[in-house]
Formats: sequence, C-alpha cells, structure tokens
Amino acid sequence: MRVLKAFLAVIVGLVVLVVAALFLLPSERIAQIAAQQFQTATGRSLTIDGAVRPSFYPVIGATANGISIGNADWADDVPLLRAEQMEIGLDVAALMRGDIQIDRIVLQAPVIDLRRNSDGRGNWEIALRASAPPPADMSADSAATTRPRAFSLGQARIQDGQVRFRDAVSGTDMSLSALAASFALPALDGPAQITLGAQLNNQPLQIDLATDNVARLMSGAVVGVTLDLGLAGARAQFAGRAGLADLSVEGRLDADIPALRPVMQALGQTGGDVPPAYLPLGFSGQVTRTADGTIYARDARLAAGALRLDGGVDLALAGARPKLTGQLSADVLDLRSPGAARAPASAAGGAAGQGWSRDAIDASALGLLDADLSLAFNSVQTDMVTFGRSRIGVSLDNARAVLDLRETTVFGGRLSGQFVANNRSGLSVRADLAARDISLLPMLTELAEYRRLQGQANLDINVLGVGNSVHAIMNSLNGSGAIRFDQGEIIGFDLAGMLRNLDMSYMGEGNRTVYDSITGTFTLAEGVLRNDDLALSAPRFSVAGRGTVAVGARTLDYRIVPAALRSEGEEVLRVPLMITGPWDAPRFRLDLEALAREQLRVEQERLEDIAREEARRLEDRAREQAAERIERELGVQRQDGERLEDTLRRGVEQELGNRLRGLLGGN
Repeated sequence: MRVLKAFLAVIVGLVVLVVAALFLLPSERIAQIAAQQFQTATGRSLTIDGAVRPSFYPVIGATANGISIGNADWADDVPLLRAEQMEIGLDVAALMRGDIQIDRIVLQAPVIDLRRNSDGRGNWEIALRASAPPPADMSADSAATTRPRAFSLGQARIQDGQVRFRDAVSGTDMSLSALAASFALPALDGPAQITLGAQLNNQPLQIDLATDNVARLMSGAVVGVTLDLGLAGARAQFAGRAGLADLSVEGRLDADIPALRPVMQALGQTGGDVPPAYLPLGFSGQVTRTADGTIYARDARLAAGALRLDGGVDLALAGARPKLTGQLSADVLDLRSPGAARAPASAAGGAAGQGWSRDAIDASALGLLDADLSLAFNSVQTDMVTFGRSRIGVSLDNARAVLDLRETTVFGGRLSGQFVANNRSGLSVRADLAARDISLLPMLTELAEYRRLQGQANLDINVLGVGNSVHAIMNSLNGSGAIRFDQGEIIGFDLAGMLRNLDMSYMGEGNRTVYDSITGTFTLAEGVLRNDDLALSAPRFSVAGRGTVAVGARTLDYRIVPAALRSEGEEVLRVPLMITGPWDAPRFRLDLEALAREQLRVEQERLEDIAREEARRLEDRAREQAAERIERELGVQRQDGERLEDTLRRGVEQELGNRLRGLLGGN
C-alpha cells in the first residue's frame, strides 16, 4: 500500500509540473515549482535537469527530461528513481473542475533503486504530507478546491526500465532489466490492471494483475484480485481476494514449474536441482495467507513428474526457513522414472563391475525448508521395489531429513524403522531398519535378479555412511546387524552332494540345498562387513561360515565349513568352501590345503580306532589265557560273569584252606 501511495504522490507532483507548464513559465521556474510541491508532499527531493516542454496535441501535457527522485536519508546518494524522459497528458476540463484525470504517463528508461535495510525499513516508504499552499505567482484558479478530488489514470507506461531490489534482512539481490509495464486506473474507486514484462536476474518475467477496487485496496480492505504470473518458464495463476494491510490472501492457486533451478536463479537464490523424473512441479488448491505470514492450502494437489499427492498442507514463512506441515495421501504413489528400465540393485549407483558411482550428490534441497509431514499410500512403486500399504512420516529440520517407516509392507512382510539424511556439515546417511517375514525369492529377484535363495527372512540393521557420493558412502559404512532365514532352499546348488562326492559339478538347474535355518550377525567398519558366526542348519548337514564382504569394493572373501553327515547322523568329513572375488561374479573353490588336513585327521582317527581295537583284542586274549591257567593250577572253575580277579581270589582262598587243614590234621 505504501508503494501505491508513493506512486500517487509522484503523480500529484507531475500534475503540478504540467499545470505550471500550461502557464508557459520558464523551464527553470517550472522545475522549481514541481520540486517544491513534490518535496512538500513527500519529503523527497525532485530534480529536473533538462527542459520542460508543454504540448497541446493530441492532448494537453508536458515532457520533462532528466528527472530524478531522492532516496531515503539512510540510503546512499543513488536516486530512488531517475529517468531520461517523462511525458504526461491531462484532461484540462477535469483539471479545471479540481479533478486529476491523466490520459497518459510515459517514463523512458527509468532506473529504480529499491532497498530494505537491516531494520526492515524500505526506501520506498514515503509519508505523505498535507499539501502546501500554491506559490504566490500562480493563478488562484489553479489551486485545488476543497472538495475531494476525483482521480483517474488512462494509462501509465514504463519503457526500457531497470529495477534493482536489495534486502539486507534476507540477503536477496534481484535485478529487473528490459522492463516494459503498463498501468490503467479508470477511477480510484474502480478496477485497475497492471501488465509487466521484464528480465529478472536474466530470467523472463511476465505479470498480469487486476483488482476490482483500488481505493478499497489502498484503505486496507480485502478486494477481488486476479494474478497471472510467469517466471523463468514457470506459471502461476490466482483468482480470489487479497488485502494490502496485512498481505492477506484467499483464493484458488494453480502453479506449474517445468524446472526449479531457473526460478531459484531469478529469485537470487542457489540450488533447486530436481531430478528430471520429478519434473514438472505443480500445485493446485485453495490457498489462504494470514497476517502472521502462514499459508494454508486445502483440497490441494501437489505434483512432481508422475507423482501426485492430495491433502492439506501449511507453510509458515516466519523463522530462519519456511516450514511445511500437513497430511498427504495417494492411492498409488508412482516414483518410477518415466521410460526407465527396471535396474537391479547391483547396478544401482554404477554399472556392474565398475563400482559405485563417484558423481557428487547434490543434497542442497534438504536446506530449503523444514517440514513435518504424514504420508499414506496403498502402494508405492519405485524403479526397484513395489511397497504395499505404507504409513510414513517425513521430517526436515535444518537440512536433516528423517524418513520414519511407521507401517510398510513389502515382499509379503513388514519393514519398519528410520532412514536419516543429514546435510548440515557434509552429507551423511543412517539406516536403522527392521524387516520381518520377508519372502527372499521375490525380494532378491526384484532387487538383484538373484533367484537362488528361497525362504522367510528377518533382518535388523543399523548403519551409518558419510560422503558426498555413493562411492564415498559405501566405503565409509559403519554399524551392525543380524539375519535369520527360516525354512528355505538354495536353488541351483547341492551342497550335500558336493561334499559327499567332493565334486564342484553339483551346481545348476535341478540342484538345490534344503535348509531349516540360516542365522548370523555382522559388523560394518569402513565399508567392510565382517561375519564370524554364520550357521546353516539342514536335515543332513550343517554349515558354519565366517569372512568379509567389502561393500565399498564390492568383493567377497568368505569361508564356509560344511559338515556332511551319513544317514545315521555320523559326521565323517568337514570340507571348507571358499567364495572369493567380485560379488557380481564370485569364484567357488574347495580349500585343498584344509581338505588335506581334514583327510589326515580322518585317517589318524581311523588308525587310532584300529589301534584301540587291537589293544582290546590282546587284552581279552591275555585274560582268557590267565583264566585257563588259574583253573588248571588252582582247580577252580570260573563262573559265568565272574571277573578274572574274583576267580583268582577264590582259587587262592580255597588252596590256602586246603593246606591249613592238612597241617592241623583235618580231613
């Protein structure tokens, strides 16, 4: 509203100039009168360096050259406005009645300097003052009457103008060039229309603005407004009501943004890179802006490429960053890249065999605003995974984003936990996730085109990675986790047959390994996963495993030690199997050195068994010979089940008894 009042003050000063010109006063005197009247009304200086020439055809008016308007006292010496030439045409009959009816105003090559200081004060804020009495040498007929003046403006035009706006509060610095604008105000208490075209920071700008009552708008009332805005290829249309007193707005808004970066550049900001799959951006809905600067959107639809979200959101503009809150939903949230082929996880971030992508990740968008959103979908489709019913919370706070998986179904199971991306001082990502009852075969088929593992999976993982590329993040992973697979099959791999026959050909179609469970825990340090307690339990054998998986380098160095079992369950041989090399083409081989050691162990155990058996046989033979001698020499018959020692003792006792009786003369 202050800008409009300042504009009207300029108009009043220019009318004084025309009136003076009509009396054919000298140019110097005309300039002096206009400057005095303008400074009295506005407190700002008006300077006319060139001549002032009256015109009588096609309308009565005047042309002035070299016009400038002084800046605020806290600004520097650069004028608020300077123009090479100004032309004005008046309705003399209306002027004689005391009304101001301007047929036209044309500003040639104006340069406008707009600023806001650190206190939030704008240099365009002009306090209008009461009009001073007319100069003594002017006719009394030229003085304004006491009745209210009517005001109208047929057309005001700016040609080849420039505007620069600098804001010490926000740091914004915007420049308009090649400005061409027109303004029509048939009556102060009637409608008005502004049309503007320019280059804003080297990006095209087009504005068409209309209101149904300028007087009420200037008084602070809420009036009807329509706006059609084009900026850097983006377009926004608004139809509703607005008020200048508190900048309140209420109405329908539709916006389409083919690319965000040019818009950010036009506004004097950096960033705004959006993946092509999520362009164009769009919005439609009922919008309300309240006096505290908060914008409410209801019955809204947000679009990003093929993505569509419906619901209500609030945008608070006060504070260090805008904050977006609300609830949004969609039946199917389609995040798939248009026309993109489905890629396995092994190719994510880089082609197979080439490692993770080293391209820099631009995470600057995390710092554009804060957010607290609740999202609900019946299905979420991505290039890699299709999720079922999902309830997700999204929060953004000072470039730190948290994705809270409150309820997510995927591959027949459930996924919960949090994913965090923090770009406050370099990018870091954390995943703290729990997966339950996940079907392995569809998951690995969809994620990695791997069709060799079937069963139900449970997974817990908590990892942190740091870096500004996928390569850096994968090579910096630290954390821990645990897995458990229940009742499944390893397809295309008969481990029992391989171990029973020491033959690596038990691979391929028709071969499989049935297991009851696979369990293990792991740690991650600097992108290397280590596991020391892998355990596979199967009906006829078991497997223990340990080794490393270099997630950053995408290589394996793993050793599994199966135990082949006979049908009666006796363990006979433990054959280590080595899995090494890149994980997209791993190498399988038996550990021959360990196999030799294992065979030596088995042979030693066999010989020890033979030696023990021979020792038992010799011991039994010696006992038999001893028993025969006892029976022969002592005349004692060994009883069934009687120990040799007991037989010997009984024979000795009997022999001693016989000899004692002989000595004593007994029978």
